[in-house]
Amino acid sequence: MVNPRQIDRKPRIANPRVARAATRRRIDKKSKARYATISRMSGVLMVVLAFLMGYVVLTSNLTGLSYAVAQAKHDRAELQAETARLDDRIAALRSDDRLAALAARMNMQQPQRFELVQVPPAGKPDDRQHIAQLPSLAGLLMPAVTRPR
Repeated sequence: MVNPRQIDRKPRIANPRVARAATRRRIDKKSKARYATISRMSGVLMVVLAFLMGYVVLTSNLTGLSYAVAQAKHDRAELQAETARLDDRIAALRSDDRLAALAARMNMQQPQRFELVQVPPAGKPDDRQHIAQLPSLAGLLMPAVTRPR
């Protein structure tokens, strides 16, 4: 058999750790590159959907506000019509002809003479009211034994 000879050659890769790390980086870079397009498209789609949802929310809010304005206008028109009816009824109830007819049915007549009564204006409360409260406060200062029950 032929004896293999050992030849002292330099290894093909000087530092295998550096080569392994470079291989790992290259594999990771290719893996990320595969999904980069999908992730970019997903990001763009998310941004477009966010703007679209914002538009839908604002449009629905505007629609709700327009319905509220229409309802307020309708309520205002109803209240104005009711106010007009009530004003007419007040005018009818206050009419001089109606009051004269009611007075005639109750046998009422115009007074022959008028009298005026003068009422004094409401003034400040008297100081005597404050003095009247002093005996009730003095009862609190009495010893418990002598207090009336």
